[in-house]
Amino acid sequence: MTGRQIAFYVDTTRCINCRTCEIACKDANDAAVGVRIRRVRTLEGGEFPAVWAVNISMSCNHCEDPICLRSCPSRAYSKRESDGAVVHDPARCLGCRYCTWVCPYGAPQYDPGSGRIFKCNMCDGLVPAGEPPVCVTACPMRVIEVGPLSELEIRKGATAVIRHLPSASLTRPAARYKVRPEASSD
Repeated sequence: MTGRQIAFYVDTTRCINCRTCEIACKDANDAAVGVRIRRVRTLEGGEFPAVWAVNISMSCNHCEDPICLRSCPSRAYSKRESDGAVVHDPARCLGCRYCTWVCPYGAPQYDPGSGRIFKCNMCDGLVPAGEPPVCVTACPMRVIEVGPLSELEIRKGATAVIRHLPSASLTRPAARYKVRPEASSD
C-alpha cells in the first residue's frame, strides 16, 4: 500500500443512538431490507450501582490485516492502494458468505435478494474525491470522523479495544473509538 491507512474515529461518549448514520448509509448504498452496512450497537455491563452503557456506530473497520480479503475465494475484496480502505466488489462475489463467517465484527452483510455480500466501501465515490462518507455528514452529534489512522490513534482516549467486542489482535482494525474507561477493557 502506497497511501496512508484511512480510518473511522467514533466518539461513543456523544452518540445518542439516533441511528441517522445507519439510515444515511443504507440510503446511499440502496441497501435491501435487513442489510445494515453501518449499525449502532449498544453494549452494557457492570453491576449495580456501577453500570455502564455505550452506543457504538460500527461498519467495516477497514482492518490493516483483513481476514475477509485473505478468505474470499472469488477475490471480491481488495485494499485500496490510495488509502488502505477494504473494498468489496459485489460483481465478483459468489455469495458464498464465507466472509460473514470469518469477520469477527460482522461487517459483511448478505443480501438474499441479490445473493451477494455488501459492506462499507468507505463511500468509494466520495472519499477518494476528498469528500467525507455519508455517515459522517449525516450524524447530528458529529460523532463520526474519518481521517488518517496515524492522526486518529494518537487522540486522547482513542482505542480499538472495547469490552464485549472481539480482540483487536485478530485483524488489527483501523477504526478507533473514544469510550468511557469502564467500557474500554475487560
